[in-house]
Amino acid sequence: MIGPQPSSEPRPSEVLFGGAPAVASRAYRFGNVIDRHFGLDRVSDYLEQADTVVWIDLCRPATAQLDAIAAELGLHDLAVEDAQESHQRPKLDHYDSHLFLSCHALSTTRGGSELHNTRIDAFIGDRWLVTVRHNDDFPLEPLLARWDHSGDLVSHGVSFLLYGLLDAVVETYFDVVATFDDFYEEISDGIFCDQPVDPARQRNWFEMRQALLRFRRLTVPMREVITGLMRPDRGVVASDLYPYYQDVYDHILRVIESTDALRELVSTIVETNLSLRDYRQNLIMKKVTSWAAIIAVPTLVSGYYGMNVRFPGFASYWGAALSAALMLICSLTLYAIFKRRDWL
Repeated sequence: MIGPQPSSEPRPSEVLFGGAPAVASRAYRFGNVIDRHFGLDRVSDYLEQADTVVWIDLCRPATAQLDAIAAELGLHDLAVEDAQESHQRPKLDHYDSHLFLSCHALSTTRGGSELHNTRIDAFIGDRWLVTVRHNDDFPLEPLLARWDHSGDLVSHGVSFLLYGLLDAVVETYFDVVATFDDFYEEISDGIFCDQPVDPARQRNWFEMRQALLRFRRLTVPMREVITGLMRPDRGVVASDLYPYYQDVYDHILRVIESTDALRELVSTIVETNLSLRDYRQNLIMKKVTSWAAIIAVPTLVSGYYGMNVRFPGFASYWGAALSAALMLICSLTLYAIFKRRDWL
């Protein structure tokens, strides 16, 4: 039996294969780690040993690395091509000797409208799992700790390793949902303030809405991915691990339901904001019209008395006093009426 590597062995980021860094590798037997941080050229040696499961992780791999692991494990050309593409939606493809899974780990900053995306592709065989990360924003330490914490389940091999990966990915969705929920809760509390929303904040709302739509496009397909893995005819999930995969599936459903609720909330906020904007405009127009009506009364009276015709009080002091009294009384009367109706 091959023992663990000595403590002087280089870190995963220092292990080289073909001039490119191999991020991490492990070999399991009966649920125990028997080797780690080995090169890709030793994968076949471990797979020739019965009851041995191999996991390889590549971060931003070079084409030579993917070609080497494809030749080592007999990966399908289309799966390797999909792993090299820059844009890929979550999916699960079935080939004769293995499966190809693509998913996305997501994160965002509080109040930020940028959705950080780490695409993770996985080649899934009977006794091997190869993960390809397209950037290093998804750290491996929590995933490795999750695997090490459940040593009794590691004996299920690839089924458990894949479950740990999917569970860690789905957990990132809850963090993003919580960020969106806090953001829109803050907006809901401040949308009824007297001051209109400034253009910069409106742009931030729009960007957050776009981020929410991108988040939904990357999470909803995961429901079909988990369902495809749990199909009994695929033989991917061990019977003892079905409850764990069902738990991941339930988490995906919760994320989708929360996302749909947030979309409805966003639509409500947008409609409410438009309604409040129209209300404020109508209120301004109402006040301007009321003041125009009040100002029109002195204009009417002074215009009448300014005509070059005979009228009661013409060219007399009491006529001037009468016109001033009419302007004052009528203006105050209109002001009182408009104020009582809340038009001013």
